[in-house]
Amino acid sequence: MDYELNDKVVIVTGGGQGLGRAYSMGFGEQRASVAVVDINEKNAEAVAAEARAAGAPKAVAVVADVSDEKSVEAMVKTVEAELGAPTALINNAALLSALDLKASRDLSVEEWDRVMAVNLRGPWLCSRAVSRPMSEQGYGKIVNISSNTVWWGRQGYPHYVSSKAAVLGLTRSLATEFGPEGIYVNVIVPGLTVTEVPRETISDELVASVTEQTALKRGESPADLVGPVMFLCSPASDYITGQALVVDGGVAFN
Repeated sequence: MDYELNDKVVIVTGGGQGLGRAYSMGFGEQRASVAVVDINEKNAEAVAAEARAAGAPKAVAVVADVSDEKSVEAMVKTVEAELGAPTALINNAALLSALDLKASRDLSVEEWDRVMAVNLRGPWLCSRAVSRPMSEQGYGKIVNISSNTVWWGRQGYPHYVSSKAAVLGLTRSLATEFGPEGIYVNVIVPGLTVTEVPRETISDELVASVTEQTALKRGESPADLVGPVMFLCSPASDYITGQALVVDGGVAFN
């Protein structure tokens, strides 16, 4: 399917692995130029090479910490210098796979603050930074990534679930603020998605249980999310903003 993204410039945060890798590859196949942003330079370089092999005219690795204001500002300047003004931003970077299951009473303030810094402050900082060049163009797409855990509140992840719920509110606020400037802001709400990233808190039994809860009776793969992200970055979604698109096979209905 052609999403009319050729020659566009797309930033994918957390692009060095997991879903970010899948998005980066998808944009490469659509012939968009891709900035693979990750805190891990080796991973980002590898995915940028894969995106070029998939068809991206240009794909670069940019090392950045999305929770740090100066790092984010520098990242956007690097993208502008190497690829041009960004057309789309995928706020995918988040802390999850490294988190331990903990009850609220056992969670430290430092752990809470770190998750909020990456999962919530990060999308805000990145959106704020790209909004300037997007506003100058009069057009841009921002796609945030939440989680369907916000509907069922998985136990043991109070900081993660809260951060992803807040991303829904951030999306609506930014959509209202940036709309007059031609910038669209939406959010994808995925279900449990198995990637190559190891997660000790995700057992085969949990995957089987969640799969049984889906209306489709099959597990979710990264490929299931690439199309919806492409759509929200394409001209086909040019009258959609401030919306949450649930992509979980029919576990939650919104």
